Amino acid sequence: MSDIRLGIGSLHAAYASGMSAAAIIETVFQRIAKADDPGIFIHLASKADLFAEADALGGFDPVAKPLWGVPFAVKDNIDVAGMPTTAGCAEYAYLPAKDATVVARLRAAGALVVGKTNLDQFATGLVGVRTPYPVPRNAIDPKLVPGGSSCGSAVATAHGIVSFALGTDTAGSGRIPAGLNNIVGLKPTVGALSATGVVPACRTLDCVSVFALTVDDAYSVFRAAAAKDDVDPYSRAIAAPPLGPRPPVLTVGVPAKADRKFFGDAAMQAGFETALRTLEQLGCRLIEIPFGDFYATANLLYEGAWVAERYAAIADFMDVNETAMHPVTRTIIGGARKLSAADAFKGLYALQAHKARLAPVIASVDLFCVPTAPTHYSLETVLADPIVTNSRLGTYTNFVNLLDMCGIAVPTGKRDDDLPMSVTLLAAAGKDALTATLASELHAASGLGLGATGWAMPAFAAKSFDPTDDLIELVVVGAHLSGMPLNGQLCALGGRLSRAARTVASYQLYALAGQSVPKPGLVRVADGNGTSIDVEVWRLSPDAFGRFVAAIPPPLGIGTIELDDGTSAKGFLVETAGLSRAIDISAYGGWRSFVARPAERVESVPAD
Repeated sequence: MSDIRLGIGSLHAAYASGMSAAAIIETVFQRIAKADDPGIFIHLASKADLFAEADALGGFDPVAKPLWGVPFAVKDNIDVAGMPTTAGCAEYAYLPAKDATVVARLRAAGALVVGKTNLDQFATGLVGVRTPYPVPRNAIDPKLVPGGSSCGSAVATAHGIVSFALGTDTAGSGRIPAGLNNIVGLKPTVGALSATGVVPACRTLDCVSVFALTVDDAYSVFRAAAAKDDVDPYSRAIAAPPLGPRPPVLTVGVPAKADRKFFGDAAMQAGFETALRTLEQLGCRLIEIPFGDFYATANLLYEGAWVAERYAAIADFMDVNETAMHPVTRTIIGGARKLSAADAFKGLYALQAHKARLAPVIASVDLFCVPTAPTHYSLETVLADPIVTNSRLGTYTNFVNLLDMCGIAVPTGKRDDDLPMSVTLLAAAGKDALTATLASELHAASGLGLGATGWAMPAFAAKSFDPTDDLIELVVVGAHLSGMPLNGQLCALGGRLSRAARTVASYQLYALAGQSVPKPGLVRVADGNGTSIDVEVWRLSPDAFGRFVAAIPPPLGIGTIELDDGTSAKGFLVETAGLSRAIDISAYGGWRSFVARPAERVESVPAD
């Protein structure tokens, strides 16, 4: 039993073969004992309670309950009915009568709560050592900090004690511990997972996060938990579709070389550059982005409005129990008492200015890739300088929720010194599926073992769509291709790439004249008299398809396009009248090849 992998797929395969949930529960407790780390959990469920909860699930049914029998841990600022919530401060403890909404949804999906995990007190910190309880040991190297604030959840996951764990993430607490412990940390779009029943740090920015050994597991948990919660005023309806194929060309923004910060850690810098080369090998197009405004946004998080928000969350407790707090936490949050309402508004104004400047930058690429952390710190170094080291760890995380971005931290290899290397993929709100899809490929390319378990990476399985859904396929041929100027219009409507394809050899492709954005026109000709043209097939909801088609300008229109795989779908065609002064570019085999051609003289061909 002790060698069973607790990845969701492996675990469900074991259940399907007759493994009992009771045996898995025993395995969990064996691994807790083997880890021998009193800093991971603050409270554990009893075996008897877990056995009873597993029995109540009934027979194994992963369709009705997609997380049937899957053990998980919960950061101790998230309520679990019957278990005390401490937020890392024993004097703050209370006993909730019901689960946090996100926990309730996961339990309804069949998951089993093993216990509550340690954290930087009141979720204030990225180091994982600001706790009155024993500090969890970094699962990879105990001399290093485990990362925070969700330290216990990350370490429990890295040891394979649980299949996944919940954290929270305001400034990076769901990403930094993942990066430092060689696991995946999914930070959803703010509001995608309910924060009802979560002790707030900054209510306007908080989100529940997911730790797992693989991207697929983290995203499966996200899908099970994501839902609009009318009780949570910050909750939003964020799409959580199954992972599908990713666009063959993605534009990825990366910090400009001159703006990258590693604080002298050459191994982390080299590891990041290796990760970027892997992205290029996966077909991504990297674009260097000046990062000054991102850093300036990050600096706001521990100034003015958001420090005051942390104080507002626990003011009633702090004002009468200040001596019970961790000294560093007390210093940071107590600084809010010196601030005025005017300071808060100045911070809000500054953030809005940064948002306005960065909105077109964020929209200019499909997603971003940044180091998860700029360096690794030892326990000794952090204890000697707790404020500066913590601030540096947030270099690439603090701005994310302020700018309403989603992200996922993913291991990409080992540094030259064998310490974990991790990057975080970021994107605008609602692009959680896109970041996870690319992260899954990036993780698979690393060939790493999982966490600190010694388990090999599962074989990578290419994603495909469910053919029974009600989405409509749309064939695009030019400026709406992935990585092209108008692709954002498809993405904004929730469009998702299905596949790259080619038409049958009955089409001609023209570069149209007089277009504000260069684009081609596809024309059907007699069978055998045309060329096979590269296209992409995207999928849209019926409503989105209708809105997209209604906005198509002449001379383009929609017709049926036959593909060389024997299928057909609606797609872009051009009216004959639109071919005046157009250039026949069929010989290039597609718009992307034409755009990438070396500079040359191309003669226009009058259309018949």
